[in-house]
Amino acid sequence: MTPQLALPDQIVSSHAALYIIVGMATLGLSDNFVPHVAADGSLWQFHLLRGTLALGALCLIALLGRGSLRPKRPWAVFGRSVFQAGSMLIYFGCLAILPIGIVVAGLFTSPIFVLLIAVIFQGKRVGWGRSLAIITGFAGALLVIRPDPAALDLVVFLPILAGLLYAIGAIATRAWCEGETTLTLSAGFFAMLAVFGAFGCLLLPSTGTGAEGFAQRGWMPVTADLAFWIAVQAALALVGIFCLFRGYQLGEASQVAVYEYSLLIFASGWAWYLWGDLVSPVAMAGMALIALAGIIIVSRRST
Repeated sequence: MTPQLALPDQIVSSHAALYIIVGMATLGLSDNFVPHVAADGSLWQFHLLRGTLALGALCLIALLGRGSLRPKRPWAVFGRSVFQAGSMLIYFGCLAILPIGIVVAGLFTSPIFVLLIAVIFQGKRVGWGRSLAIITGFAGALLVIRPDPAALDLVVFLPILAGLLYAIGAIATRAWCEGETTLTLSAGFFAMLAVFGAFGCLLLPSTGTGAEGFAQRGWMPVTADLAFWIAVQAALALVGIFCLFRGYQLGEASQVAVYEYSLLIFASGWAWYLWGDLVSPVAMAGMALIALAGIIIVSRRST
């Protein structure tokens, strides 16, 4: 029998990093297409259709024998999915009305909230390095959103709320969902988004146009253009998520997680290329501080 050669750890790590970076580039591109949906569609319709398409793809994967969708602890998966789906509702709603760089930066405050929750509610102690990272991260968030006390708009804080909910979902994943498969957790996440979307479509009026009303209207007429962009967004999201899963399969989570912060670069880069949107130097500095804080927290998590 021919012996199998094991790949060196350096090659495996580089492959894992490459998957994460490709996944972030793909997700950054897909998120930039949300304005195409926001013009005539609705946030709730978007998640209902996108979630249904993603669930169909996951069911096909399960039918092909690549995993099971059945959760071991249904209520644990349900609870985790509520927080993760709630985070994405806010995230995509903000993409229609705020610059994508600000929205992504707000979401990436989640490692800071994970650490704060561990300290405040779980009684864990952290060293000076991660304490400094918390301060650095929040300073970066303030640089990105730049709240004006004279004309305070609470909407700019919504991406940070999305980061908080995402952090709670991440903690729930570790605390409640040990042993659940990636396929199961993905199915729960997309199913919850579809359910939230269905409720929004039923309860909200089917009138209005423009990105400002993206989250305020329900079911809208599905034009060929709208269906196309939702399908494109769903397909790109699945590719991006697959790359993330593959990256975490190949490499240590504490080592590859830092590459997720490349989304800050890709999301803003695609926005500049597609829409001509430029990130101000102050906001760019804030993004760098948020990324630095997250990298410090993630890299010290295993120590």
